[in-house]
Amino acid sequence: MAKLAIKGGSPVRTELFPAYNTIGTEEKEAVMRVLDSGNLSQFLGAWHKDFYGGPTVQSFEKNWAEVFGSKYAISVNSNTSGLFAAIGACGIQAGDEVIVSPYTMSASALAPIIYGAVPVFADIDIENYGLNPESIEEKITPRTKAIIVVHIFGNPAKMDEIMRIARKHNLYVIEDCAQSPLATYKDKYVGTIGDIGVFSLNYHKHIHTGEGGVLTTNREDLAERIYLIRNHGENIVGPKAVENVWNTHGFNFRMTEMEAAIGMEQLKKLPKLIEERLTNVKYISQELGKIPGLVLPTVAEGSRHVYYLHPIRFLAESFGFHRDVFINAVKAEIPSSLLREDTPLIGAGYVKPLYLQPLYQKRATHCSFNCEKYKGEVSYEKGICPTAERLHFTELFTHEYMRPGLSKKDLDDVVSAFHKVFENRNELQ
Repeated sequence: MAKLAIKGGSPVRTELFPAYNTIGTEEKEAVMRVLDSGNLSQFLGAWHKDFYGGPTVQSFEKNWAEVFGSKYAISVNSNTSGLFAAIGACGIQAGDEVIVSPYTMSASALAPIIYGAVPVFADIDIENYGLNPESIEEKITPRTKAIIVVHIFGNPAKMDEIMRIARKHNLYVIEDCAQSPLATYKDKYVGTIGDIGVFSLNYHKHIHTGEGGVLTTNREDLAERIYLIRNHGENIVGPKAVENVWNTHGFNFRMTEMEAAIGMEQLKKLPKLIEERLTNVKYISQELGKIPGLVLPTVAEGSRHVYYLHPIRFLAESFGFHRDVFINAVKAEIPSSLLREDTPLIGAGYVKPLYLQPLYQKRATHCSFNCEKYKGEVSYEKGICPTAERLHFTELFTHEYMRPGLSKKDLDDVVSAFHKVFENRNELQ
């Protein structure tokens, strides 16, 4: 057997993998049309026909709504801005609680704090890594006003159960779909099941506009508030004759015409890019499934995982050593990719459970947890979400070696690296 690279042997591969680049001539031509027009943005922060943006922005929003089957699609400059706007549109304010995931990008939990509310962390589901419905139910109090569901890694959360809980307690449901465009739950697109869906167009997502995001909703009242929050709403409510003016102060979350032009072309490519991911994951899963102690993702019947990342559980008892030892050995066998030379495409865990960040440990904010309007008690102690902690610190790892653009030879090198480490595992014990 070949000696492991981490022990001084030759790696499986030294050539960098191809970059993930979905930008082509279509996007370049679309941007040039905007540049030639001289109209790079057409938003006005006043009640005017251009309050809703320029023609490219509005066309992009219309196309997004048609693809996802939502009544409204509202573009913003990032998924983070979209989450902030969604929380504001739902009327969340100081003294309220919002149930959030501990295992996601930080903005998902930060959004309530922006409006003075308190994030309450529920644990995650061992099967799909989204929120665990039982844990959600346990965390609900009279102060709970909303749930932010994250379809993490591209796998839909258990939306039937979550929506039953939300309707029982009269709660808003915001779906963070940053990693899950065109993922389906029982044949419905995520982002169209709850009250508001939020999507990311950040540069490393399935499709991108550099920076950007889109919100979806079927509710006219929520759409109106999102429009106001996106574009200096305090200037609009008088001339627009908005009667319920609380919580309508606005930001500048607007998308440019150039970003919208890129988004129009990227949206056309999304179905094919998803199919390529699914094809690559199917092959890798078949091969890695032959290694005892690696647990591949499960997908609920009637649902579709779109694999922003490929999450895998590592059972240490099958190997005799910690997950991090295994991952470091795999990293030594295969490189990263062009444009990501110093950033491995595989990693142990995902993000440290968010409540362990200094923001929550020190409660470092002028309001929210410390607000006189907040009458509850919230814990951010280690141990409040045991599944999230176990997965992050000992079991879960993720990789991107299934992105579109990889050849069969590329995938074979990835598979070979995993099998080489497994076959030589005695060197690591």
